[in-house]
This record gives sequence, structure tokens and C-alpha cells, in this order.
Amino acid sequence: MGRTIAVANQKGGVGKTTTAINLAASLAVLEQRTLLIDIDPQANATSGLGIDPRQVTSSIYECMIDVVEPSSIVQKTAIQCLGLIPSHINLVGAEVEMINFESREEKMRRPLALLSEDYDYIIIDCAPSLGLITINALTAADSLIIPVQCEYFALEGLGKLLNTTKIIQSRLNPELEIEGILLTMYDSRLRLANQIVEEVKKHFQKMIFETIIPRNTRLGEAPSFGKPAILYDGESKGAISYLNLAQEIINKRAVQPVTTSSAV
Repeated sequence: MGRTIAVANQKGGVGKTTTAINLAASLAVLEQRTLLIDIDPQANATSGLGIDPRQVTSSIYECMIDVVEPSSIVQKTAIQCLGLIPSHINLVGAEVEMINFESREEKMRRPLALLSEDYDYIIIDCAPSLGLITINALTAADSLIIPVQCEYFALEGLGKLLNTTKIIQSRLNPELEIEGILLTMYDSRLRLANQIVEEVKKHFQKMIFETIIPRNTRLGEAPSFGKPAILYDGESKGAISYLNLAQEIINKRAVQPVTTSSAV
């Protein structure tokens, strides 16, 4: 059975979608059967893999309300082992439509359960919010990756997300674990960036991934070409860093990830 990993942070601009795209692509390059699910109405992960969101007719929302089978809308990508369930702008109204649904926080569990046997890893790119769709992802996921930009304000929302994770663990998904906190957009030349790294390591210890994602021009350019960094420039520091992250996750697969209750 595959491992489902949500990539979430309610703060925007921390490298969440960049991480989802490039981690999924790197896992696939390492011959892991990988599925990327885009649940952000902005559909940046969809366009970042070269698929026009305007041409999408069925998204993860249709799977959640049992209109379509999830396997029927998986789209192929330029990487053989990587599939995509795209997002669509219509997903923006899904939270309102789902208000009166019974067990509305658990609507993503069924489609993911149907897909889990077909993949080694399922990566979910969440919206930059802690709304109902993101809660659905965390309720259905096995673990959570939290990207944190190496800047002061990026740390402010981390505690809130960890508290939300604890609530979901206690009420909806006791099996949810923290896969790791991922430091992104790191510039070693900046004293503040180095201070943030030390501060996060001090407070969160083993929850931090060893891999740190550098600020890298190629990572920023790749989505405009509809490619993950590994295809756009496989020798760039950004692409290599995400390959290292993917290998770190694979290596940790047999090890119990650190939970929020055992952190700090």
C-alpha cells in the first residue's frame, strides 16, 4: 500500500507547490510509482506539470462527491512513473457545497483508498489555507510535510498548523504523522536565513529534514515551461536538492516518522 503525504502550510509563498511538484517528480525519477493530487483551486501544480487547467473537466472534487472514479481522471505526465489528478478553479466553491455533507471532513478518504494500491507514493498539494479541503487531505493522509521559508514571518504560522494537526490527530485521523518540516528558499549568504535554520532546528529537532532547499532561479523558472526542475535543468541545485529529499523520504520509509506529540 502506498504512502500518502500531504504538503501543507496555510501561509502562501513558502514553496509548497514547488515542493509538491518536484518531490513527486523526483520520487518518480527514482522509479517510485507516484501520483500528484492537486487540491489547490489555483491549479498551479496542474499547470506546473504542463497541463492546462482550463481544459480540465474532472478534478479531485468530482471524486470526493462520488461522481467519477479517481483512476479514470489520472492524467499522464512527461515522467513515466508520475501521474496527476488535476485541480480546477471550480474547486474554489467546493467548501461551500460540502457544508451540509455528512462526514464532510472524510470525503477524500475513499478516492485515496481506491488509489493506494496502485502507487508507492501519493503526494497532495494543498491550498494555502486550513479550510475544509485541506482538512480533508490531512484526514486522508498518512503524513504531512510542512515547507517553511527561511524567513522570520514564515515561522509565525507554523505553530498554528501544528496545533491544527494535533486536533486532526485527536478527532479525525489518529494515524497522521509529521513526515518532516522542510526548510525552503535558503540563501546561505544571509545571516537571517542561517538564524532561522538554527532556530527551527533548536525547537523542532528531529522533525526537520536533513535536506534544505536553496533559493534557486531554475526552480522558479521551471513551472512557466510546464516542467518540474528535474526535466527543466536536472543539474541545477534545486533539482538535486529535491532528488536528495526524495531519497531521504524513501530511506525513512521503514522508520516511524516523528509525531507532534513527541516533538520539542
